[in-house]
Amino acid sequence: MIFVTKSFLPPIDDYIVYLHQVWDSHQITNHGPLVQDLERELKNYLDVKHLFFVSNGTIALQIAIKALDLHGEVLTTPFSYVATTSSIVWEGCKPVFVDIDPETLTMNPDLIEAAITPETTGILATHVYGFPCEVERIRNIAQKHHLKVVYDAAHAFGVRYKDTSLMNYGDISTLSFHATKLFHTGEGGALVTTDDELAHRIQYMLDFGHNGEEEFWGLGINGKNSELHAAMGLSILPHVPDLIARRKAICNLYDQHLVGSDIIHPACPGNTDYNFAYYPVLFKSTESLLEACKALNRYNIFPRRYFYPSLNRLPYLSPSSMPAAEDISGRVLCLPLSADLTTEDVGLICSILLDNSTRFD
Repeated sequence: MIFVTKSFLPPIDDYIVYLHQVWDSHQITNHGPLVQDLERELKNYLDVKHLFFVSNGTIALQIAIKALDLHGEVLTTPFSYVATTSSIVWEGCKPVFVDIDPETLTMNPDLIEAAITPETTGILATHVYGFPCEVERIRNIAQKHHLKVVYDAAHAFGVRYKDTSLMNYGDISTLSFHATKLFHTGEGGALVTTDDELAHRIQYMLDFGHNGEEEFWGLGINGKNSELHAAMGLSILPHVPDLIARRKAICNLYDQHLVGSDIIHPACPGNTDYNFAYYPVLFKSTESLLEACKALNRYNIFPRRYFYPSLNRLPYLSPSSMPAAEDISGRVLCLPLSADLTTEDVGLICSILLDNSTRFD
């Protein structure tokens, strides 16, 4: 069977080397030496000032919202994974959706100012599939209206925009290191910021608010991650450049097979060093997408409707109309992509898609 993704696992002996260190130290959590090593290595790799390794990407979003003291209304995208919206609601804020640009699939800056009210305190946008948001325009709007900016960068590990890390835009960027991601720690996530004061706040917030053993800086939560997860990250990180190169080659194969068809692969914006984390395609209609899924499933190939449904349709929110996001979410499909997908696999997937597209038309 071929799934939409396959988690990369490092050579087990590499992982065991780190496990021996854990067994020797008997420190499994509480910001141990491997967590500190991983944070240092990730800061170097991503070229960022402050990075905090936490238990998952959702906790990273929740801490970001709390650290920036967001309240009232938070502008966000309807085209993202549910955690982007649910974190806003969970932290007692109201998500206000801003529709996406159907070309970039990210929050449309042309629509942001019309959504701002006296209750708006921040913007939480997503670098969808690792495609950068229009970060300069969002920064200018945020500064004009005195808003904080969080980027959900769960898909954007290693992406650079205009020769700088995409993580360096906004007040805080959050990452997911879930097992399905390009770089993972089994379960995990991170917060990134360039602001020293914010970094201090994040540091104590993820550790119950502690200032030493018997004092507290302020309110906190348990966002820590373990030495065992850090060991996985340290084992995988050296392989990331090769993983990206292999995924790029697979994406190029998809491009070659699908060129000239009515199945469209959205283009990554210019000035971007991309990480090839996903291979989304757009069909002409929901009906043609569903037929394609059925055809692939018959061969035990399982792509994913990523993201569906549009988040403005979540049952715990008041319905709102987001025409672009609803249209795209109904027609987008992420094709299988992993470092060990073969040339034959890609050829089979594309032949099924193209044959089905011809018959469906």
